Amino acid sequence: MFGSGSDSGQNHTGVAGAVLMPTRFVWPYGGRRVLLSGSFTRWQDHITMSPMEGCPTVFQVVCNLVPGYHQYKFFVDGEWCHDERQPVVSGNYGLVNTIFLPRESDTIPELLSPDVPAGSNMDVDNDFLRLDAVPQISQAEIELSRQRISAFLSTHTAYELLPESGKVIALDVNLPVKQAFHVLYEQGISVAPLWDFFKGQFVGVLTAIDFILILMELGTHGSNLTEEELETHSISAWKGGKLRINRQIDCNLNSYSRSLVHGGPYDSLKDLALRFLQNKVSTLPIIHSSSPDGSFPQLLHLATLSGILKCICRHFKHSSSSLPILQQPICSIPIGTWVPKIGESSGKPVAMLRPNASLGAALSLLVQAEVSAIPIVDDNDSLLDIYCRSDITALAKDRAYAQIRLDELSIHQAIQLGQDASSPHGLFNGQRCQMCLRSDPLHKVMERLAVPGARRLVIVEAGSKRVEGIISVTDVFRFLLGC
Repeated sequence: MFGSGSDSGQNHTGVAGAVLMPTRFVWPYGGRRVLLSGSFTRWQDHITMSPMEGCPTVFQVVCNLVPGYHQYKFFVDGEWCHDERQPVVSGNYGLVNTIFLPRESDTIPELLSPDVPAGSNMDVDNDFLRLDAVPQISQAEIELSRQRISAFLSTHTAYELLPESGKVIALDVNLPVKQAFHVLYEQGISVAPLWDFFKGQFVGVLTAIDFILILMELGTHGSNLTEEELETHSISAWKGGKLRINRQIDCNLNSYSRSLVHGGPYDSLKDLALRFLQNKVSTLPIIHSSSPDGSFPQLLHLATLSGILKCICRHFKHSSSSLPILQQPICSIPIGTWVPKIGESSGKPVAMLRPNASLGAALSLLVQAEVSAIPIVDDNDSLLDIYCRSDITALAKDRAYAQIRLDELSIHQAIQLGQDASSPHGLFNGQRCQMCLRSDPLHKVMERLAVPGARRLVIVEAGSKRVEGIISVTDVFRFLLGC
């Protein structure tokens, strides 16, 4: 329930010159307001604990403590409580929990077990890892891990991605764009293959980026596309005119104007993964035809890199020792996009926005920076929420896209528009923000990214939730395959 780790949190020790150990305290039993007090605050100050993203019943806080013996207790909704699952003694304040922090030289914490279940309540922020205690992995060990993963992917096919049951939605290219917008929103999806009846084949995909470009075009002065024309403007007409719009907004033509990229059920998982990376797509239709000429194609599945990653995690779950890189914390390997440290000028910056930034600014950044999501942060760069490409389909709700101006609607308001009436209003929607720590081992990051819909994790500082970087499922595959 507690551990030492990165240099963050609050100093309540008052001991000058002492070596402080960042220590995490957790109250996993719910409540509306949870405070922490203890011998390290002289039982006078109360430290506010924050609910964990994705686990609203779990509260946590990180404090900097000196090595030694400490007592502590929780103040939950006006009542003093202790955690019966932690060491307890009888003290001057009744039953209190205790913690002993040895000096750094007294102990070397073990790496987290690769068999920790992915659904654990503590998955968002597990016990910290002493980075100086992690053995450095050699390039030879990295290559060995890559070879074993490559061998697995090469000998398994797309058939393993097919679910036992489910539905796959395809759209006719002659469907009006407005109707397609509503279909994707109502079905809760952001991508759909396009079927051309006259050609008798699948010809492309309609994605969230299409609707982003459409809304940007609607907001452009002198645009030839009006909201009324969406009633009759077909998908094929939109696809045909998109090249001109791409030139106007100066985005990457190769990324958003292409023919259909797909796979077959007998293609190897490695071939599919490479196709994802080479074409910069997030979804790959799996299409099968029993005819030699390719006629009468059947759409079997919409493959994702998360699905392939799930196969890797499942296969190596009980033999993780054969992949040395799985035990490495993500900060010790070249993976993800990180916020540059002070004085550093190299590297790609992490795109972030404040909640009062306009939706138009967010959409432009998604397109021009070629990212799939933008962290929404406060003035201290602490994570509040995240805005993704797929969130654009929420504007189909009650035809909100026809009633707003992109430069007048804030990201905060746009996120609220997409929430159900039963959802908590405002930011801090725990189900939207998927996070990890720089000390998390690669296997844990892979397990979280293998969950359907979790295409990226925001790397945050323990306690403050200050954004330190982003790691996507694409980043993981580029590292695993050495691309």
